Amino acid sequence: MIIITSTLSIDENELHFDFIRSSGPGGQNVNKASTAVQLRFDVVNSATLPEDVKKRLIQISGKKMTEKGILIIDSRRYRTQLRNRKDSVERLITLIKQATQKSKPRKKTTPPFGSKEKRLKNKHHRSEIKKQRRPIDLSNE
Repeated sequence: MIIITSTLSIDENELHFDFIRSSGPGGQNVNKASTAVQLRFDVVNSATLPEDVKKRLIQISGKKMTEKGILIIDSRRYRTQLRNRKDSVERLITLIKQATQKSKPRKKTTPPFGSKEKRLKNKHHRSEIKKQRRPIDLSNE
């Protein structure tokens, strides 16, 4: 079991790891060994996550989520498969922790009188500057 919070944990059997070849430093080892890790976690069909956490996780994850509801996390920071695997699991845990925190409802506010007045004063000042840039009309004289 992977513990996320005191009340939430995920079964390790729900995680699927694919090992692929990595780019970057490592010389010939990069061409031979598959050290990069691609973690796949089926959010939609997860039995351990509550529904509200699933919805927030889908919103948070963005491009990491497929259309079928599978979260994909790539990890290729390190040169060893084991460290990349741990890194991908840690990143999954941080994402799920973010999804467990409920967002605060937005309070509708109005701008203060002073800021409205300042904005209008700046607009008037800008208007005066642009008026002065206009050519002088000599036909009225």
